[in-house]
Amino acid sequence: MTTRSQPMTSADIGNVSTSAAHNRWLQLGLGLVCMMAISSPQYVWTLMTKPLAAKLGVALPELQVTFSLLIILQTFFSPFQGKLIDRFGPRMLISIGTVMSGLSWVLAAQVQSAPMLYLTYGVVGGLGTGIVYVGVVGLMVRWFPKQRGFAAGAVAAGYGMGAIVTTFPIATSLQARGIDATLWMFGIAFALVGLLASQGLRVPPSHESVAASAAGSGASAVANLRPSQTLKTPVFWLMFAMMTMMSTSGLMVTSQMATFAADFGVTKVLVFGMAALPLALTIDRFTNGLTRPLFGWVSDKVGRENTMFFAFALEGVAMALWLLTRENAVLFVLLSGVVFFGWGEIFSLFPSTLTDTFGTRHATENYGWLYISQGIGSIFGGPLAALMHQHAGSWVPVFATAITLDIVTALLAIAVLKPMRRRFLATPRGL
Repeated sequence: MTTRSQPMTSADIGNVSTSAAHNRWLQLGLGLVCMMAISSPQYVWTLMTKPLAAKLGVALPELQVTFSLLIILQTFFSPFQGKLIDRFGPRMLISIGTVMSGLSWVLAAQVQSAPMLYLTYGVVGGLGTGIVYVGVVGLMVRWFPKQRGFAAGAVAAGYGMGAIVTTFPIATSLQARGIDATLWMFGIAFALVGLLASQGLRVPPSHESVAASAAGSGASAVANLRPSQTLKTPVFWLMFAMMTMMSTSGLMVTSQMATFAADFGVTKVLVFGMAALPLALTIDRFTNGLTRPLFGWVSDKVGRENTMFFAFALEGVAMALWLLTRENAVLFVLLSGVVFFGWGEIFSLFPSTLTDTFGTRHATENYGWLYISQGIGSIFGGPLAALMHQHAGSWVPVFATAITLDIVTALLAIAVLKPMRRRFLATPRGL
């Protein structure tokens, strides 16, 4: 005989809240490991280019198609990947994604032509990393209703900084063992680490939002809108446009950094006893990772749009100072870190704002749609900046465009997005 479920008592809610509080930090740790396991295909690609070009006998532009495919497949297929995750659960799909990411390296070790490298490293790797990235971020914003900004930023930092752990071992292995053995060995290691970590991932309890509210989290109940509903709202498309603008502005400068550093004459200068460009790149990797949980945590305290305004304006001001002091190697290094510090937080602020607005039930698939903006930014950022520089013969128009995008997006956050979201959340909607 089927019995009717009883309403949750205050004791039941307390038990759920206590259990969830203990479990969510484990989930954050496992999600962080999964993100670190998929970070190397993107962030150590530069180490692979010379040995792969020599092995396959192809020019660098032809080889770089692999990297473009990796990014495009990671971002533009994210809505489909998010839908699969919401349908079949994060543990199964993230397990598959981590295995695909590692397997892409194992398969790439066997290839003898550029098209096969595109298929293995680019397509298989891009689809695998996309599943894990969208899945982990979507899961964390559900586990942390009160600290969504911090949680999304923490796992995003794992992706941005995870390759710090592997860069030197991979570089050493390439010298000692060669490209094939390195891809095979590290591919298996990444797949195993990611697969093991993903086995512990769980969807939060069904009454998590009730428990959080009862525990005084301050998380408000919002309508859980499906993507078909979310995509019909102006507030979503405003966020999409803003994330595209910030992604484009950051990548216009960061993707061209080695080139304009040479033009500015700072690549052969020593700063604090080290070469300026490698030092800047090292600092940038740390600040790009640090900013994600830090500004996410700040946004949990002072509000999403207020934090966006400060962070986006900070990047614009830092870029302006970077350009004005471009011949000073010390300031070049220090300001590069500030620029990255003002850019990387988009990967914590936008997913947390999205979930605050449209609810947790379809958070993964909704973020999949928003994450396409990063792919658009990567297409606009690198090629557009190169074309502008080629046409003008100067980096000034590139920096001016990026600075303008930063300032406009900062103003949109505080003057348009904030009141628009307030009105949207005040409108009664079916939960």
